[in-house]
Amino acid sequence: MTDTRRRVKVYTLNEDRQWDDRGTGHVSSGYVERLKGMSLLVRAESDGSLLLESKINPNTAYQKQQDTLIVWSEAENYDLALSFQEKAGCDEIWEKICQVQGKDPSVDITQDLVDESEEERFDDMSSPGLELPSCELSRLEEIAELVASSLPSPLRREKLALALENEGYIKKLLELFHVCEDLENIEGLHHLYEIIKGIFLLNRTALFEVMFSEECIMDVIGCLEYDPALSQPRKHREFLTKTAKFKEVIPISDPELKQKIHQTYRVQYIQDMVLPTPSVFEENMLSTLHSFIFFNKVEIVGMLQEDEKFLTDLFAQLTDEATDEEKRQELVNFLKEFCAFSQTLQPQNRDAFFKTLSNMGILPALEVILGMDDTQVRSAATDIFSYLVEYNPSMVREFVMQEAQQNDDDILLINLIIEHMICDTDPELGGAVQLMGLLRTLVDPENMLATSNKTEKTEFLGFFYKHCMHVLTAPLLANTTEDKPSKDDFQTAQLLALVLELLTFCVEHHTYHIKNYIINKDILRRVLVLMASKHAFLALCALRFKRKIIGLKDEFYNRYIMKSFLFEPVVKAFLNNGSRYNLMNSAIIEMFEFIRVEDIKSLTAHVIENYWKALEDVDYVQTFKGLKLRFEQQRERQDNPKLDSMRSILRNHRYRRDARTLEDEEEMWFNTDEDDMEDGEAVVSPSDKAKNDDDIMDPISKFMERKKLKESEEKEVLLKTNLSGRQSPSFKLSLSSGTKTNLTSQSPATNLPGSPGSPGSPGSPGSPGSVPKNTSQTAAITTKGGLVGLVDYPDDDEDDDEDEDKEDMLPLSKKAKFES
Repeated sequence: MTDTRRRVKVYTLNEDRQWDDRGTGHVSSGYVERLKGMSLLVRAESDGSLLLESKINPNTAYQKQQDTLIVWSEAENYDLALSFQEKAGCDEIWEKICQVQGKDPSVDITQDLVDESEEERFDDMSSPGLELPSCELSRLEEIAELVASSLPSPLRREKLALALENEGYIKKLLELFHVCEDLENIEGLHHLYEIIKGIFLLNRTALFEVMFSEECIMDVIGCLEYDPALSQPRKHREFLTKTAKFKEVIPISDPELKQKIHQTYRVQYIQDMVLPTPSVFEENMLSTLHSFIFFNKVEIVGMLQEDEKFLTDLFAQLTDEATDEEKRQELVNFLKEFCAFSQTLQPQNRDAFFKTLSNMGILPALEVILGMDDTQVRSAATDIFSYLVEYNPSMVREFVMQEAQQNDDDILLINLIIEHMICDTDPELGGAVQLMGLLRTLVDPENMLATSNKTEKTEFLGFFYKHCMHVLTAPLLANTTEDKPSKDDFQTAQLLALVLELLTFCVEHHTYHIKNYIINKDILRRVLVLMASKHAFLALCALRFKRKIIGLKDEFYNRYIMKSFLFEPVVKAFLNNGSRYNLMNSAIIEMFEFIRVEDIKSLTAHVIENYWKALEDVDYVQTFKGLKLRFEQQRERQDNPKLDSMRSILRNHRYRRDARTLEDEEEMWFNTDEDDMEDGEAVVSPSDKAKNDDDIMDPISKFMERKKLKESEEKEVLLKTNLSGRQSPSFKLSLSSGTKTNLTSQSPATNLPGSPGSPGSPGSPGSPGSVPKNTSQTAAITTKGGLVGLVDYPDDDEDDDEDEDKEDMLPLSKKAKFES
């Protein structure tokens, strides 16, 4: 496929000073023998025909505009332009042109546009200005031609603008406009349209001040109604005087302010509705018009901000219960537009603006408005709230924490926002998406004030998880009480996906607050119910949530996942997906691959011990076989603990990377909860276990004895499993004979609600003959995780595995010699 960077449209300037599209193609540069020089070539996209062949002349003035345009004059009256699809392509061709002309590519114009001949033709700047024809009806055509011919030349434009300023010419033209309308002189009105449009393109503030004055602006709009391209004139003046009504929601006493608001509205109307849409080559010609509107808005905001009586009345009426709904809607819309105008302010002025609004009580007022039934009013209030959050989230956080001391959770501002997100009636949930973005900004620690004691982060997150998180997770918990979502329509799925997106963000950024919440409320199990949704995007959101948790490599999370058998919904979804190669398939495999690559030992053992039979036939990737290999290496190290303890001693002498510094509260949480997390788990360190063995025993003969014992036990277990079946989690998967079935890691699960196993059942941890060996095995797994603790050494572990593989081979080779 052709590189889109070189994709261009070719334009030529016609006699009416309009740009004609000559076709789309791909541009290249190269030496053309016929032209005897480096040239620009454009071949048509459709048939490969030559759209343009132009030699890069050393003296031609090439101009680069807006990063994607190159404009130049091929001959006296033949202007060309290339409009690039991508900036990169424009830059490449521009460098070629500059290289030929010996110019620095950083310039925007390769030659001076005004050459000597043009200066001679239009007189020197020191000579008297351009002489305008007398402003008479019979000379309108001549005036229109003069304006049109002056526009291409910067020098000529300058002289024309000065002449129009000095002679009061615009007011005379507008007097002619009244004459033409009275006489119904359509031809004259068409000329006036061209003249006034040309004056706009002169881009002069002094001219705009005359045209937009109270006495002239409606006549200027009148001239622009008579576009020659239209069969009937437009009725802009009628709309502005009769249809568009100026509403003073609060009476404005300052006449200058009122006049400025009227002027700004009308000029904005001219820019948006009256003037034809400028082509890509004329956009810069109206930059002064944009600036005029911009500075008017700045003035309006400043004047309103200084009028304390106006703002006091505004907020008083907003929050007054006696204000009728229509009036309140007008007040809220005014406030929304007021905040939108503030975006034009400089940073220091914007600070003062929002500080004024805060002092006037904008947040309590928004809280009152958001509690109302009128959806239009609430929508406008949400927009105002978004301006505040984007500008200063700390101000909003401070307010909600203060009001929590006086009000119930139900009427807190942040909970009202969450409720509006949950109850959004829009089928596409446009409002909910906006609100979710605001909530994310509020709970993002990155924009919280970084003080020495980190009080804002600690206090606000503590407040949020205590007073607000239950409101956010309510729809999730309500919809996941069974094995599959109770409501699975598209809108509910979209909402739950938004909630999950925010929760995933919290897992990544909130450390111990969200960890405490997930484990105590069993949130992950409820989230994984959504893996059964018919909407793939929601199932993937649930999987992404779990993947984010596993990605933290936190043993608290890992033990929670193992105790509750939370890989079961994932494996079910994987098997239900079958052989389809889709995003679900890839995402699940990637999660297991992460566990394998990072060598998360506890999860590796859990997956293989419980789900290997279901996964062993998956051979189109090596992920699951690799997990099994990891598990077997791990088990062999446990079967030879003396070697393992030696390795742990060596590892302690290695350079250990420090974990990230933990906050005091997080450290306290770990210390207090660790005992609770490990209830029912036997913890025996590998070195202690080694002390219980006969230290004098030769390591090789010891390995042989243990291997014989293991084989005899596995035969006995296989026999038991065939007779009575294995007590497993609710996901019924039988294990291969090489997998141990009696694991103390399953014992805590028997205490959970709905746990399938019972202490006295065959094959359960309580059955005779299964405790000593398997307890020591599982204990070693647990302790291995415990040694890692809060510091992880993925690279070191992988190195160890390679060394251990080599060392574990040694007893086997010696064994072969002994037996022979």
